[in-house]
Formats: sequence, C-alpha cells, structure tokens
Amino acid sequence: MSAKILSYVTFIYGFAFILYLSAWIFKKPLANRLGTGATALAVLGTLTGILFRWVESHQMGIGHAPLSNLYESLVFLSLCIAVISLFVEFKYKLSIIGVVASPLPFLAMAYASLPKVSSEIQPLIPALQSNWLIAHVMTCFVGYAAFAVAFGISILFFLKSSGGDKSSAAMSLVPDLDTLDELTHQMVMFGFLFLSIGIITGSVWANQAWGRYWGWDPKETWSLITWLVYATLLHARMMRGWMGKKIAVLSVIGFLAVIFTYFGVNLLPGLHSYQ
Repeated sequence: MSAKILSYVTFIYGFAFILYLSAWIFKKPLANRLGTGATALAVLGTLTGILFRWVESHQMGIGHAPLSNLYESLVFLSLCIAVISLFVEFKYKLSIIGVVASPLPFLAMAYASLPKVSSEIQPLIPALQSNWLIAHVMTCFVGYAAFAVAFGISILFFLKSSGGDKSSAAMSLVPDLDTLDELTHQMVMFGFLFLSIGIITGSVWANQAWGRYWGWDPKETWSLITWLVYATLLHARMMRGWMGKKIAVLSVIGFLAVIFTYFGVNLLPGLHSYQ
C-alpha cells in the first residue's frame, strides 16, 4: 500500500511543477494556487505513505522508522523539501519559489521509482538498530532540504541578475535581488544548524555502534566537506560582508557537495552507502 501511495505522489509532485511553471510563464494566479494545493496534497500523500510503510514494517515483525535505505531516504527528503518550500511560500508570499523547488521532490521521487532502487522493507543491520537512527537521519535530511531550497533561490538570483532588468513578464514576478540574497542566507543558516546537529548525533551514534566518534568514512569525510563549504559561506557573509552573486555561487557549490555526499559516496566503499 505504501509503495502505491508514494507512486501516485510522484505524479502529484510533477503536476505541481507544471502548474507553478504555467503560472510563472502565463501569469495565471489560479494555476499558482492549484500548484500550492497540489504540493500540499503531495506532502499529505508522502506523509501517509511513510506512516503506512512504518506500520507495514511492524506487521512484518521488523518494525523500524522508514529511514534506513536509499528509497526511504529519497521519500523523506522529498517531504522535507516540499514542506520547507511551502513554508517559504506562505511566510514570504513568494509563490515563485514553487518553480525552482517543486522539481526537486519530483526528481527525488522519480529516482526512487527506478527499478534499480529497491522499495522493499528490509530488516535493520545490528549497527542501525538504535534510536539515534531517527535523530541523525532526520536532522541531516532537514538540513539537505534547506540547502536544496537555498539552491533553488540561488538559481532565481542568477536568472534575475541576468535578465531581471529587462522588465520581462516572467522576471517581474521574481523578487528583487536583495530579497533573494537574504532568503538564501536564511535557508543556509537553517540548513547549517540541522546539518551540524546531524553530524554531532551521527558521531555519538558511531561511537555507540563502532566504538569511535569519527573514522573518516567517505560519507563522514564528505559531510565535513559540505559543512565546511556552508561554514565558509556564513563566515564570508558575516565577517567579510559578502552578498549577492558570491553567496549564490557558494550556495550552488554547497548543494553540489550535498549531492555528492548523498549519492556520490555510494560509489565508494564505506559504512554509510545507501542501497
């Protein structure tokens, strides 16, 4: 049941993106509201699918939070990105965020639907049988999601800075550069906080499971690299006064590091590879 629900949710995320894009191109407020509604429906569907999967794992006698493999992590990441983008949209009255944010959960869910990504509910290995699983994975992925939204806002910044002064109909809906710059900064701060908590909880969990806090596993190493990229961004802004394009560039670089931390390290031998 959970797999069926989540497969439908994939199409809803895709439909939401089409609606947001149509609203941006054709300046149709109704399409925008429908895109928001579709995203909210997808969030509800994703949450329902996760809860069903959790119940199903208990029915199989291997009950655990659905956060243990690549499929489950992609589903949870999609949920986090959609929730954060909806929050930004409502708090800042920024419907244009849907154009750059809604493709991300759709792509994540679409990737999770590929045959090579197993959707089977599997028992946890002994090292993962810990309450630290929920704390570590959830905080890391909330951080990843915030960085994803910051990446989307940075893309808007580049679009606005390259064509925003031409007074085109599409660009008139994009906020001014100062607003986009501040939103990128806020999303990065939010994501940095949760990534930091994720790394700390992961270290405590690693000590409990393997008897050491840090082992330079590929995932650990790239998590640190990602943390350093965003720490550099925040330091450069607060201490050096960097703003605008420089911050947007660092935001994009940071998100590329997130992508490699999440997917790239699966190609390397290590204890954190998602299957």
